[in-house]
Amino acid sequence: MSELFSIKGKVALVTGGSSGIGLMIARGFVEAGAKVYISSRKQEVCDRVAQELCQKGTCISLPADLSTEAGVKKLVDEMAARESALHVLVNNAGANWGAPFMEFPGSAWDKVLALNLKAVFLLTQGLVPLLEQAAQPADPARIINIGSSDGIHVPALEVYAYSASKAGLHHLTRHLARTLSIQNITVNAVAPGPFESKMMQATLERFRDQITAAVPLQRIGEPEDMAGVAIYLASRAGAYVTGAVISVDGGLATCG
Repeated sequence: MSELFSIKGKVALVTGGSSGIGLMIARGFVEAGAKVYISSRKQEVCDRVAQELCQKGTCISLPADLSTEAGVKKLVDEMAARESALHVLVNNAGANWGAPFMEFPGSAWDKVLALNLKAVFLLTQGLVPLLEQAAQPADPARIINIGSSDGIHVPALEVYAYSASKAGLHHLTRHLARTLSIQNITVNAVAPGPFESKMMQATLERFRDQITAAVPLQRIGEPEDMAGVAIYLASRAGAYVTGAVISVDGGLATCG
């Protein structure tokens, strides 16, 4: 049974892997025996986190600014220079923006959609050749997109571009799942609820009690909750799952 959930020896790339949800997944992958590349915008942070994770296994820093097409191409080229095959791509890098409706700027839409949607599409497009090289009939290559419970239900906070981008990412996941199935690549999304992350830090500082009370399971997500679902999707156990959006939110979006 342990082999069913094994990702030992697989090569994975986690964008936004130096903090928050991405770090939870990257750490879980490293501890499970995968060779993990993490990417984030700030080189010093990416390098420091990779060095820390190397105490548990193999982790390599590949900093890149995925908000630009040049940054996406740079990451694709660097991965191709280092690996002949990529088993798992985790598209986690993202941006948020909150402002009252009448003050919400057009620039916020440009920033959020460029990273949360456009970059996911372009990075996936660029890395498909490496994913194809890793794909096997009984063990496809995997793409895991990190969506949000805010893309399933209407959030209480005024994060219009973020929630719309995550709903779009969920549907892009389904579209890519159909397109890439012929290449033996699965595409799924995980929709986290409240977790301890940099993006959620200010919100949890102000509204932790209210948020916890709204979650049917009455707690904030733990790193193991996120690592567990990502390892499942990346392992043989998740080989026949594609086009799914899996809520990891304590029931918040669907039964809260």
